[in-house]
Order: sequence, then structure tokens, then C-alpha cells
Amino acid sequence: MRACDLTDQSTTPQIDAVGLRCPLPILRFKKRTQGLPSGTQIEFMTDDPSGRRDLQTLCKLTGHRIERIREEDAGVIRYRICLA
Repeated sequence: MRACDLTDQSTTPQIDAVGLRCPLPILRFKKRTQGLPSGTQIEFMTDDPSGRRDLQTLCKLTGHRIERIREEDAGVIRYRICLA
């Protein structure tokens, strides 16, 4: 498993799932991360109330790691995820 470099944010892919409801945020995450190499960092944004639980479950199943969770305005939660 590659380590994630949390210092280089300029090239971090972002997945915006704001406004989408379950299961669409997780489906978007899975589609956009398919084929990316292990160790890739992703910024994932959602305002889905079940998003945290769903993302934690997905990470548990796939081995991805949630590195950071930050609450932003209007109920949006931004996650930094390191892909397995």
C-alpha cells in the first residue's frame, strides 16, 4: 500500500456529489475513482445525510482510508480519502 502525501493539494482530484441523495454520491465516487492507482488522494464533497455512514462502509469494504473530514457551509462535508 502506498502512503498518501497530504501536502500536494493542487493535483488532488475532486468529486462533487453535493445535491445528490443516496445511493448516488457513493455511485459517483466509485465511478470516478475506478482505475485510479493506490495511494491516490481524493477530495469528496457531499451533503447527503447518510453520506458519512455510506462512505465509511465503502472504505471498510475497499480498504480506502478517510484521512480528513471537514464540515463546510450549507451542510456540505468534505472528505480527504486515500485510495487502497
